[in-house]
Amino acid sequence: MYQAAKMNSYELQLVQLAKGITLKIAGNNRLVPVQKVTDEDFQVLACILSNITFENSTLRYLNLMFNDIGTRGAELIANALRRNETLLHLRMTGNKIENKGGMYFASVLQINSTLEKLDLGDCDLGTQSLIAIATVMSHNKGMKALNLNRPILYSQEEETTVHTALMMKNNSCLMELHLCKHEMKNFGVERLCDALYENCSLRYLDLSCNKITRDGVKFLGELLKRNQTLEILDLNSNRIEDDGAIYLSEALALYNRTLQALAVVSNNISGKGLVALSDSMKTNMVLSYIYIWGNKFDEDTCVAFSGLIKTGRLKPNCTDVDPYEVDGHVYLAELSHGLKRHYYWTPSYGEVDNKDANASLAIGTASEHL
Repeated sequence: MYQAAKMNSYELQLVQLAKGITLKIAGNNRLVPVQKVTDEDFQVLACILSNITFENSTLRYLNLMFNDIGTRGAELIANALRRNETLLHLRMTGNKIENKGGMYFASVLQINSTLEKLDLGDCDLGTQSLIAIATVMSHNKGMKALNLNRPILYSQEEETTVHTALMMKNNSCLMELHLCKHEMKNFGVERLCDALYENCSLRYLDLSCNKITRDGVKFLGELLKRNQTLEILDLNSNRIEDDGAIYLSEALALYNRTLQALAVVSNNISGKGLVALSDSMKTNMVLSYIYIWGNKFDEDTCVAFSGLIKTGRLKPNCTDVDPYEVDGHVYLAELSHGLKRHYYWTPSYGEVDNKDANASLAIGTASEHL
């Protein structure tokens, strides 16, 4: 009785949205108090999903982010996905399913060919489950967007990155890959770039919050000179410095004509590197979105980006800085714009899918919600 009463609101929501495409049972709603779904609750929810999802539903997107679903819940979800032929997008963000739960999802990716978007970010995945997912994804023909952000890794040898590189070498369907907080260093970036020379599907690569320096970005610069598919590159919160920014700017100015968005927020870049990036946009008319806040702005940087905005080369809603002038000197203020600012949270008012704050949606990559 307790479980049935507790799940009643979920059941009503399911019935209401069964004719639509979205079901959100997120556990981090700041405006309305919510009861978080646990493993025990999910046994009831799984039955409801089974009755609706497998018969005549058009349910396409299931959002379970930031609940209290653990290993047992992951097993129930994975078992449901073995029989599912309708669900396209599953978001598990923030549920601590750990390594064992990740293994359940790896096993189901061998069978399920319908799921196109899977978010396992902040789920405490381990080395074993990451390697397993990468192995089965080498042959998966349905997945378009995969988020593996912030696993729990103890080794410094980057085995998971090596296996991910092998996955990208063989996978011809994945369009979007998130590897934030993977402890990735220059060795891992080199392995990944080597694999991406043979990949013709990836559009969005997220390498934010890693340990990539100028030497690692040199490999990315060489990749961009030859790559003809990548549209979004997120390098936020690394340490590429001026040399890394110059490697990128050279590739963008002279060779690459496919990258549309570049994020280098908080990378210890000073004026020399930032001006080089702004100069690359004068010859590269494809690069339209650039995010630079959190670096070391000097007056040359402020003047350079102010000029791009004033001439119309860089639109104000396509960057995270806004020029202003005081006593004849130009400065840059921060704007709340970016590739995915609403990934972990949503604003208290206004549109959640604000294209200025979530530019990856405007560019039209694989995932609307991921």
